[in-house]
Amino acid sequence: MKCPLCGLEFREQDGVSGCKGCVVSGSCSLVKCPNCGYETPKEPGVIKFIRSLKKQKERKK
Repeated sequence: MKCPLCGLEFREQDGVSGCKGCVVSGSCSLVKCPNCGYETPKEPGVIKFIRSLKKQKERKK
């Protein structure tokens, strides 16, 4: 996923790991950017799929 604040692209798992100390970490739907700490909602599956197709297309160039 891509942070809307700083533009860093990171895996959702990397962002979630930053919230392990939070009391609501099990039921929270936010992902924290590992670079700037900005919290954003998790990417829907459709967006993840489109992003993966875009990356595959860029690799073929």
